[in-house]
Amino acid sequence: MRYLRSLCAISLLVAGTIPTPSLAEPPEGPSRMRPPAYPLVTCDPYFSVWSMTDKLTDSWPRHWTGATMGMCGLIRVDGKTYRWCGSAPADIPAAEQRVADISSPTETTYQFRAGPVDLTVVFSSSLSDDVIGTSEGRVLPSQELVLASVSASSIKVFAACRDDLEHDIQIYLDVSGEWVVHDPAQKIHWSRHEFAGVPAISMGTVDQPVLAAAGDNRRIDWGRLLMVADGAGRQLAIAAHTTSREHFAKTGKVLSSDDARMPRAASDDYPVLSASFDAPAAKKAGGQLHLVYDDEFSIELFGQKLRPFWNLDGANVGLVIAKMLAGPDQPIVSDGSFPPFMATSTRVGGDQFRQLVTLAYRQVLAGHRIVAAEDGTPLMFSKENTSNGCIATVDVIYPACPFFLYHSPEMLKAQLRPLLMYAASPRWKFPFAPHDLGTYPKANGQVYGGGEKTEENQMPVEESGNMLIMLAALAKVEHNADFSKPYLPILEKWAAYLQEHGIDPAHQLCTDDFAGHLARNANLSAKTVVALGAYAQLLTTMGEHDKARRWDSIARYFAKRWLELSKDGPTDDKATVLAFGNPGTWSQKYNLIWDRVLGLNLFEQEVFDREMKLYHSKMQRYGLPLDSRKTYTKLDWTVWSACLTGRRADFETIMNPVYTWVSETPSRVPLSDWYETTDGITKGMHTRTVVGGMWMPLLMEQMGVGLK
Repeated sequence: MRYLRSLCAISLLVAGTIPTPSLAEPPEGPSRMRPPAYPLVTCDPYFSVWSMTDKLTDSWPRHWTGATMGMCGLIRVDGKTYRWCGSAPADIPAAEQRVADISSPTETTYQFRAGPVDLTVVFSSSLSDDVIGTSEGRVLPSQELVLASVSASSIKVFAACRDDLEHDIQIYLDVSGEWVVHDPAQKIHWSRHEFAGVPAISMGTVDQPVLAAAGDNRRIDWGRLLMVADGAGRQLAIAAHTTSREHFAKTGKVLSSDDARMPRAASDDYPVLSASFDAPAAKKAGGQLHLVYDDEFSIELFGQKLRPFWNLDGANVGLVIAKMLAGPDQPIVSDGSFPPFMATSTRVGGDQFRQLVTLAYRQVLAGHRIVAAEDGTPLMFSKENTSNGCIATVDVIYPACPFFLYHSPEMLKAQLRPLLMYAASPRWKFPFAPHDLGTYPKANGQVYGGGEKTEENQMPVEESGNMLIMLAALAKVEHNADFSKPYLPILEKWAAYLQEHGIDPAHQLCTDDFAGHLARNANLSAKTVVALGAYAQLLTTMGEHDKARRWDSIARYFAKRWLELSKDGPTDDKATVLAFGNPGTWSQKYNLIWDRVLGLNLFEQEVFDREMKLYHSKMQRYGLPLDSRKTYTKLDWTVWSACLTGRRADFETIMNPVYTWVSETPSRVPLSDWYETTDGITKGMHTRTVVGGMWMPLLMEQMGVGLK
């Protein structure tokens, strides 16, 4: 029964993911953002493909690591072939690209002109916020947990003739063996399948090293990539890239037989999965292509291989594909939750803010993998893309948590659950919270700093404060503390650690570890203050009123002490320092935002006003520097700092240079969260889930403390 309900969720959400698009005029006006990279196929840290040029035909799509993910799109009109995706074949002219648009949080839309035909291409994934119940009276995890665990993406191509004549139109797409290897020298093989009468083709590595390697700059090399076509005259074939594309250009069809030379290296004449279908002599016609990655096992947790959540009962990928093609059981609007979300984003932060969160949406989700524990409990794991490859990092979940608190508290619980399990186990012997669970995709225990062995290079104040704040925010959103209550002894231990060590932190790292160790970190101390206030609020929600009063009293005493310690000189009209005892320094006090979000009232409004006045004076062309040491900044923290006063005007002052940076950065990578405010170049971290921090003003609105 559980299995059937899971597939039902997939059918409702995936089969209707791409409504028939309508042709739109190219967007006009200087307010339109130019994304540094366009999401194409973005599902998880491995199945993550982007276009990093303005035109889809200017280069090959790439994995976020920069590796080429060969994908070629062609359209043949009355015998003449045009290229709409990929930089080859060079002798086939590129169609005129007229529109490139992040048209919704789950869709990237391109529009081309190929002779007398307009072609619209939509790269899509989908998410719903609905919650389904069960006949047993138990609430199943939200449908988005099921769907988000399916590594599937759809590409809809839609041709429309601009004149009154009938035209002969065929459409083609291929993807290369580079999608299934870490190293193009790895050998691959391929095969054909049939699922519920629907043909499919697939490829994967010969060796299948399932969950064998861990690391940051890695791509998947196990499982298999499947392609399914849905359209008139659909055909599928597996062939060498040049042969396949040339044959379509000449005939309008893929090859009638598959390449038999296998296994061979993915780079050996680049085998491709290819599909073609007709848009037969019509004013409007098209079809869909579905790409599905079946990895079988996704995450290793303490030595146990775990399956993706959609497969918690051993569901076959063929049934998933069949459901994708069958159509929904009842009419639904695939992205019905997005028009109000986009309207709310515009109202809360303006049109530029709406464009920014629309761009960031898929990046946040595609940095995670959702799997099923042995008992079917959902567990969600993030990857530290481009920073160190850690899995389930607390100070990565923390900046991203506004996204999940706003869209899906179930997803946040699925991320915190394995960390709390680990902290409660005999393996974790420290009185503070862990930093991570390992290196993706192996969550076998902390690897950062001293790991499980020593306190060296740990982040004790950082991570303990992060966990208490997130758990309190989760309880406030859900109006109960049921999730946290079983872990109360651990939380009490972390609060006690902060009481003893957090108000004037020793020489240690914080989440901004790229800046190095720092003693007496004022922002880290501020985290201690709000974390203890948050803990008191969490205890109140649990009904632990005596304990709550005690911790609230400690938090308020610490707030007063923090104001004295952080002063930049003897007067009360200055902002706060970077580190206690260092006059003339400053830093973004982004951690203070939780005082406002949670309604703790530990600090007066004038504290935030003084900070904001200083920030206004420190602005650079592309934003507010992180602190007085360097001119680089962090995107997530900038948004939090922009919200500190609760005033829309201050938010816009801080954010307007950020919007300029998005369009002008020379670093053509998915959104960077660490970049230089003077020239806009990324400092190296991009495609990270921490951009979920940009949902802070939306979370504030949801909490009833929105920008005014």
